[in-house]
Amino acid sequence: MDGINPALSPADLRLERRIFAASHGRDLTPEEQEALERIRPPRTYPVRLAVQAYDGPMAMLPVAQLYARDVPDLSPPEGRDLLQVLWCPFDHPIMPRTLLFWRSAAAVTDILDTPPEPPAVQFDGYLPDPCVLEPEQITEYPDHLELSEELREQLNQLSVPQTAEEGMDPDTYYDCVLSNAPGWKVGGWPAWDATDPSSQPCSECGTDMELLMTVATFEEGDDAGNSWSPHPHPGAGPYPGHRGFNATGVQIGSGYRQHLFVCPAEPEHPHIELMT
Repeated sequence: MDGINPALSPADLRLERRIFAASHGRDLTPEEQEALERIRPPRTYPVRLAVQAYDGPMAMLPVAQLYARDVPDLSPPEGRDLLQVLWCPFDHPIMPRTLLFWRSAAAVTDILDTPPEPPAVQFDGYLPDPCVLEPEQITEYPDHLELSEELREQLNQLSVPQTAEEGMDPDTYYDCVLSNAPGWKVGGWPAWDATDPSSQPCSECGTDMELLMTVATFEEGDDAGNSWSPHPHPGAGPYPGHRGFNATGVQIGSGYRQHLFVCPAEPEHPHIELMT
């Protein structure tokens, strides 16, 4: 595919990221400039869109691998202690479609040295950078839209001094600083930034779905101050290739979150994806 959003190979996307990380604070070398122009040739106008058919299996991209021993809120099916989350490298639409695999870690014995990769990725933000997880258990509360009017009024009265100091209205202060943690998380409460709260019934049994996991563009919100700052990464200063609040390299929409809801009665029933 070529045009406004040309699909690029995972290798080219990783090379592009390495060049930008290495050249931070200096001019690009001629070799780096040549590589970037090969990866993304200068556009000519008018833009022409063309689609090339791909005949063959499409490998999914790994998003997360979580062990029940590390994540108390994971709640896997009986006999399973490992969750693997993968997604398609293309839109379906506006966000990648995910696949959930609940497995027994002891049964995973045939591990490939080089996992298969798709031939192309539609958006740079659909190719996660490898990260080592450092789980941190926190307590958060529902979005203000999920609270009763009486409770919202009580919270507004309690937070008046803080909201004046931060320059926020009470609902924004509660959501950003007190209620809903930004970033990647397992369990907790969904954020309702783009839509109103809505129940998510299971398509198989009708049980209300619960939030399993949130895949976020940013690890911290601009308005949250230091309220939800993650535990500092070991060592002095950012690690090599650090991308600020976007260390995973993932982007959902124009900077949103992708919530994955599962059935609490049977986690292997079809899950639901929602972007907020």
